[in-house]
Amino acid sequence: MRPSRGVPFVTVALLAAVFSGPAPAAARQADGDHCSGLERVRVPGAELQRTACLDDLTTTGLAGTPYTDLADQAGLTARATTSPSGVPGAQVDGFFPDSSTFNATHGWRHDAQFVIRLPDRWNGGLVVTGAPGTRRQYATDKAISDQVLARGFAYAATDKGNNGTDFYRDGTRPGDALAEWNARTTQLTRAAKRVLAQHYGRGPAHTYMTGISNGGYLTRWQLENHPELYDGGVDWEGALWTAHGPNLLTSLPAAVARTFGAARDEDLYAVGFAPDSEFLWPYHEKAYWGVTQKTYRAEFDPSYDPDCPGASAGSTLEEILAPCAADATYDYASRPASVHRAVARVALTGRIGRPMITLHGDLDTLLPQAADSDVYARMVDASGRGTLHRYYTVQGGTHVDGLYDTYPDRLRPILPCYRSALDALVAWVERGVRPPADRTVGRSTDGDVVNSCALDDQAAAGR
Repeated sequence: MRPSRGVPFVTVALLAAVFSGPAPAAARQADGDHCSGLERVRVPGAELQRTACLDDLTTTGLAGTPYTDLADQAGLTARATTSPSGVPGAQVDGFFPDSSTFNATHGWRHDAQFVIRLPDRWNGGLVVTGAPGTRRQYATDKAISDQVLARGFAYAATDKGNNGTDFYRDGTRPGDALAEWNARTTQLTRAAKRVLAQHYGRGPAHTYMTGISNGGYLTRWQLENHPELYDGGVDWEGALWTAHGPNLLTSLPAAVARTFGAARDEDLYAVGFAPDSEFLWPYHEKAYWGVTQKTYRAEFDPSYDPDCPGASAGSTLEEILAPCAADATYDYASRPASVHRAVARVALTGRIGRPMITLHGDLDTLLPQAADSDVYARMVDASGRGTLHRYYTVQGGTHVDGLYDTYPDRLRPILPCYRSALDALVAWVERGVRPPADRTVGRSTDGDVVNSCALDDQAAAGR
């Protein structure tokens, strides 16, 4: 199945590459100090691991090899995005024990896959992330891995333990699949710290959690529940889950109802969709809203419509993206207490224990800002953790940067602002330099908007 550009919640075809046979050109034997001692690296708890010494750990060097997957990155970045390259080091791929088999990467057909990258020139830090949407462990290689590796950080990413649009079939109880996302991220963070100690002779001085969309949710959850593992995090448009709402299941039904002609524009505004985002609605109606609502509703509320999506979200792209008619009238507030308890298992509280920066585009048409990060920022403040949080609205930003190529006159990529935010977080944590106050980052009318973003480019201050 060919991926639909800019659709992180759709299963995309993976590179069917395995590690057996001749090594790709990017891999070579360890020589001198380069990757020396790599044979001693053992990922704690891993059922299988494969290590490789590589001339370049970035997507530039790994494209066309089994060590990344360009197809799974489709749509996340704008076409003109520039990325650093030329970062030699070691890569460890593998998986932890797991009973589900959605992830076919490397021909393993085994979930809980991970990648750990160890640059030769290490700055003493570690960056951890989880796949956005229902993608896999290489999804943010261009968006996150390239940049942090070039800055000297080690990098670790997980597929979250289940992936693809049938992810809701994992586990035995409603909410199990999403709960596993959090557990796998914690597991990988602990394991990666041990790997760094084995490889470099010492553990990381600083560890940062970050991610996009569902990866942003993971960042929020980890800093709330395991602040002892991290020094800070950058949350890029994290999904908001709260037991009583708002969450995806309170905003998306109105969007699905519009698909069936049963909702007015005002109904979408009422649940948080931004005025002036209407030009993005037809695309999201075809590519996002239906599949996202039906699969996440199946995860938390499978009894609502057991026939849709049923045993699978679909076998063709058309079937996968098609909404369920029953979801047009889905009312989360009136659903049984058991559904709310399932969401409560993975719900956020706002009680972050480490510094965090949140970015959200004001034209996000999958996770509307008003029903997501605006709410989460208030939760952080209400919990008394506001001094640990910075919140930046990116004017003209939407859920995936790939849509900038279609609407360059209306949108702005968030990635350059994310890179600036990560630099600001590191300065905050390691040097005590406080980032700019909460603000809207204005959409520049000149300069390289795809690759540059100043967080103090202020259009309007405050929340």
